[in-house]
Amino acid sequence: MEGEDVKPTVTLVSSDNMEYSISKEVAMVSPTLRVMLEGPFKEKSGRVELPGIEGNVLAKVVDYLQYNLQYKFANKDQEDIPEFEIPTEMALELLLAADYLNV
Repeated sequence: MEGEDVKPTVTLVSSDNMEYSISKEVAMVSPTLRVMLEGPFKEKSGRVELPGIEGNVLAKVVDYLQYNLQYKFANKDQEDIPEFEIPTEMALELLLAADYLNV
């Protein structure tokens, strides 16, 4: 469709081959993904394989990246920012993924 703004997308692939397509803007929230997508790496093609992160954990990471982008510049005094829910059973895996992706 002519005239529409088509945002570039990135595909994140988990260790169990689950794929999540997100906007490049959302992916750039992670400094690690930013380096992979902008540097001289094969991931520059827009497909990032994350063999250390399982699909269910990667889905939650994608949710967090979107949440982070949405509320990044929100003023805590003026806007009610909802809490990001983290399932207890997934906490350790999310901590490791967050550390790896630097978010």
